[in-house]
Amino acid sequence: MSGATLSDVAVVTGGASGIGAACCRELAARGAQVIAVDRDERVNKVANELNTRAFIADVTDDGALARYAESIENEIGPVEILVNSADIIQQPLPPAKLKMKTWDEVVSVDQRGTYLASVLFANYMTARRRGCIVNIASIVGSRSAPLHAYAPAKAAVISMTECLAAEWGPAGVRVNAVSPGYTRTPALQAAIDDGEREVSALEDNSALGRMVEPIEVARAVAFLASPDAAAITSANLPVDCGYLVTTSWHSYGGLRGHAQFLASAPGPS
Repeated sequence: MSGATLSDVAVVTGGASGIGAACCRELAARGAQVIAVDRDERVNKVANELNTRAFIADVTDDGALARYAESIENEIGPVEILVNSADIIQQPLPPAKLKMKTWDEVVSVDQRGTYLASVLFANYMTARRRGCIVNIASIVGSRSAPLHAYAPAKAAVISMTECLAAEWGPAGVRVNAVSPGYTRTPALQAAIDDGEREVSALEDNSALGRMVEPIEVARAVAFLASPDAAAITSANLPVDCGYLVTTSWHSYGGLRGHAQFLASAPGPS
């Protein structure tokens, strides 16, 4: 653990696994009182590990989420940090094969759920004139991808971050986003193990020649939630090992010396 320490109540949606669970662990390691929220009961395991509270809640359920927000504020303490990590992914299907039921579910969780949680907790933050929200977006929110529900939803999260930062900034509430690249979450690792994703395709499309680890995303989130980022709001911070600056080089033959450097480079520490 490194970086600024925290002593606030922090709510993390999507805290059961992957990036959300990594955020729970990193914020707790820095001293925050973490409340893990997820509709997946595995969130209880994360909470037990950290000796903290968990709430089984679906970010698409307006009434339930509002009740949980009120309970957390009244029973645990003022929420100073909200991390919106709840999301669901989709298969890279052409539009003709992407069912609208799937499209609706992705948008409902990834976009609407992020907005709803932000509004519910910001109601308390703005009244106190302090607070910080960090949204987990994605690099595909800034690029074209064959993810016709997920990518637009994440683009909306980036836009939402900017809109809400301007809306709530005068009340002392900061709103930022982190856009992870290909991150070695359990879900992605399972796809790799099943042969559904090719590791070299994921690694070669980055300047650093590797995937992102969940803890690296969590550290960026913790920075944006810390006093070290007190003057930062409306930012969208890519944590992508250089994916966004690499892909456009392919039409020029790829990064110069990429294969040579990667052959001799040490692995991530």
